[in-house]
Amino acid sequence: MTSDLVSVIMPSYNSAKHLAESIDSILNQTYKHLELLITDDHSDDMETLEILRSYSEKDERVNVVFLDSNHGPGYARNKSIERAKGRYIAFCDSDDRWFPEKLERQIAFMEQKKSTLCYASYIICDDNNTEEGIVIAPSSITFGQLKRDNKIGCLTAIYDTQLLGKKYYMPAIRKRQDWGLFLSILRDSKKAYAIQEPLAYYRNRQNSVSSNKLGLIKYNILIYQKVLGFSKLKSHLFFFCLFIPTHFLKLIKKRIDSLLFKIKK
Repeated sequence: MTSDLVSVIMPSYNSAKHLAESIDSILNQTYKHLELLITDDHSDDMETLEILRSYSEKDERVNVVFLDSNHGPGYARNKSIERAKGRYIAFCDSDDRWFPEKLERQIAFMEQKKSTLCYASYIICDDNNTEEGIVIAPSSITFGQLKRDNKIGCLTAIYDTQLLGKKYYMPAIRKRQDWGLFLSILRDSKKAYAIQEPLAYYRNRQNSVSSNKLGLIKYNILIYQKVLGFSKLKSHLFFFCLFIPTHFLKLIKKRIDSLLFKIKK
């Protein structure tokens, strides 16, 4: 483990349209001591594969592995985590972008707070980079609060393996793996802290893995079973009695914050 190295975890799958922009936002960070670990989940788009090969050849910080079959983004992220050499693990998907100062600000914040897990607010944009809204992160979150719903944007999350140990991986399900990872971390470390200013751009795509909210229901329940060890009955009760009301309030807050964001602009 390198004491101040940040290992950035990126899965990719047929993501040529925004891939170079996402990679550039990482390589152009003001915090320079980083490695970008990309695991391609068996893309069949030649442009995606060419972009990945090009960056791995021209920048030694970029390390790319190509999978022989498709497993989903959680599996791809885990394959990158396995290769990570850094003290800090950060995440960025292949269609999202970071502000140039993101890593520098978050690492300084984590050192100041002695925080094991840090996250931030982020701006929502569409496929053409038009800003649509904002998600303002809560200033802190506990394990108990996170059990009710995920309020940590994966594209902003960083955790410290020196304080936590390199033992955290995403659960082996196709969706909601990031929530499962953060629950595992907070079960041990109890509390995470946020920078409430936006530090990243999340791309809102209609056909993305997370866009089908009804399709996510079974995966939310699976998190309670596989990560927290709840029974099937307890998982369903927790989901319908606690998750849904909390998620509904989160959506209302997001709409209000986004409206105010647009008015200010």
